[in-house]
Amino acid sequence: MNSLLVSRRQFLTRVGVVGSFAALPPRLFAAAEASAWDPNRPFPRIGQALRVQPALMYSLPTRREAASWKSWGGIQSEAAVTDECARITGELERLAATADFAVEFLSLARVTSPQTAAALGGSQADVTLLYACTGSGDTLRACLGIQPDTVIFVRQKSSPVLLLVRSAERSLPANRRRGIGQTRRHKGSHAPRGRRGGGRRRRTAMAAARPLCAEKNLRGSRVVALDGAWGKYSPDAPRLAEERYGFKIIDVPYADFESRLKRAQADQGCMAEAERSTAEFLSLPQTSLETDRRFVTNAFLLHRLLKELLEENAASVFTIKSCMGTIIPMARTTACLTLALLNDEGPMAFCASDFVIIPAGILLRYLAGRPVFLHNSTFPHRATVTCAHCTCPRRLDGRTYAPAKIVTHYESDYGAASKIDMPLGQEVTFIDPEYSTRRWLGFTGKVEGNPAYEIGRSQQDVRIQGNWRRRVGEVRDSHWVMAYGRHLDATGYALRKLGMEWVNLSEPS
Repeated sequence: MNSLLVSRRQFLTRVGVVGSFAALPPRLFAAAEASAWDPNRPFPRIGQALRVQPALMYSLPTRREAASWKSWGGIQSEAAVTDECARITGELERLAATADFAVEFLSLARVTSPQTAAALGGSQADVTLLYACTGSGDTLRACLGIQPDTVIFVRQKSSPVLLLVRSAERSLPANRRRGIGQTRRHKGSHAPRGRRGGGRRRRTAMAAARPLCAEKNLRGSRVVALDGAWGKYSPDAPRLAEERYGFKIIDVPYADFESRLKRAQADQGCMAEAERSTAEFLSLPQTSLETDRRFVTNAFLLHRLLKELLEENAASVFTIKSCMGTIIPMARTTACLTLALLNDEGPMAFCASDFVIIPAGILLRYLAGRPVFLHNSTFPHRATVTCAHCTCPRRLDGRTYAPAKIVTHYESDYGAASKIDMPLGQEVTFIDPEYSTRRWLGFTGKVEGNPAYEIGRSQQDVRIQGNWRRRVGEVRDSHWVMAYGRHLDATGYALRKLGMEWVNLSEPS
């Protein structure tokens, strides 16, 4: 069981992305969207909702003359309880309005004893959101036993003050004080309180719900694998993905897909739709075409068929093997642009069918709430690493389409791929699994340039933040994934729940 102690102010200001969204239906795309490409469609929330059981724990005292009769805490009457319940409900409603990942808040429960806490065990929630006011240690321990994970909120500056601002650290067993800032060297974590300021405490608390939602959605992922699955330098990667994370890998043979593709190529309506999408795509601001237009049209036809595969298999993840060979003459283009288009729409699409990196890509997608870039890396030099691949999404911030040149795939000099320019100074997070082991490492960096070397088309020079010399000793020839923003603390928290080892190279030594 994990418990995370945070303040209400921290939750509202730093985790204010949670909302009352029920689990999305298994159909990823509505029928009208199964083939249509629409650049104006908002970037969607995908995945199952994290079910949260809010609970207010309190115990009302009875006044006694000439004796100590109440404990610390600002809730000492039924009227105060009623006010606090209304306050919590309102706060959760405000969180719902700003949600960017799926969370379902259940009705607020009042917990006054171990028995009332135990009664919540049937709610089938994923996490208990405990507003710890007053009450006995037995009641607190009963609350911690409701769900596998408990997030405890204590407040100090914002009235009413809660008792556990004083007693939580001694009330919780050390192995349950697992804060999001925990590192490999420190088995427990500090308990951030509801004070103003304290930037590091707020960063520690900001991902209280998000990694739980990401970890939940990583488990049981359904992945459509065109031409099957493998692992770069780790042949057992697909099997381990199934065993560790419960993946369902759906193998689609090329022979089956080819017949579907030929029918679409012969269908005038399908080709006309691909032409319309091509025209709209090329009309996006700061989009230049530097390859044959027919390659882009064929990429949109391929895009339609891959979306249909996801829809038919109730999957949100696609990957393709032999993407630099078999698919090219079959589709009369490369898969590069098609995969980028899928990522820009919300689902996940990865080249190479490499199940060493795909679990990391899925986890980072849910943590970041925006597309991720699977890429190759180069040897770090003077704190800078160059990242490159031909499948970079354009909507890396989850909103806008970045400037792009539509060029050929580098290795074949054929088809359609995007060369994306990322904003200089953009902070990014990297995850780099150590092959199929349980050891992953990560770090952050800032984009310093968008060069045009003779390598994969989308390429960035990124200055590593943290111990880049240690990165030299960790170099391995495998794929990485990148996302905009800082997600290291949340990644580490989710990986601990998954039983993985996490190495944060950007953590101060």
